[in-house]
Amino acid sequence: MFTGIIEAVGTIAATELRGGDMRVQISSASLPMAEVKLGDSIASNGVCLTVVSILADGFWADVSNETLSLSTFAKAKVGQSVNLERAMLASSRLDGHIVSGHVDGVGSVLSCVADARSIRLAVEAPKSIEHYIASKGSICIDGVSLTVNKVNGNVLELNIVPHTAAETIIQHYRVGTEVNLEVDVVARYLERLLQAKKPADSGISMATLAENGFLKGRS
Repeated sequence: MFTGIIEAVGTIAATELRGGDMRVQISSASLPMAEVKLGDSIASNGVCLTVVSILADGFWADVSNETLSLSTFAKAKVGQSVNLERAMLASSRLDGHIVSGHVDGVGSVLSCVADARSIRLAVEAPKSIEHYIASKGSICIDGVSLTVNKVNGNVLELNIVPHTAAETIIQHYRVGTEVNLEVDVVARYLERLLQAKKPADSGISMATLAENGFLKGRS
């Protein structure tokens, strides 16, 4: 598990195709590699990767076909910057929100404009996950825990404060930039629980929420 609070920005130093999937080398001068062990999980642009080899200034990890099919790692390029976060400790403060490192799909930046000292982003999400995204809810973009300001169909708007922009790769976003999206884990499990009660249901509606006691004063 992760928090969505980025520890360091790294660089993709190398990629290798291996047996149909990929192995990637990520370098970072600021990630404390002395504290990293083989088998540790490190979220890289929001993707939970397992360390298979440790270097003085980075690590190697395998990227499965499942991950390649759902994330921007399918188009990873040497020299590309990535957000990095080591897995949280049970004793850590949860400064962001609960992030699993399991990407749900790739979105695209529609607009990126200055708003006073902040950056205002509009991101188009895949339609298959739009029902998980709520105004003022949480979403993880390239590993960064963010609050959704507004939702219009499958387009979400976000405000990036100066500190977040400075400490992550968001400062380099441009129109057309593809980003990894992970929805709030609570929404995933809520939908699954409701579907288990009503197997014929295809998703969450106001009626199913009310019938299952999630809305007060409605039945």
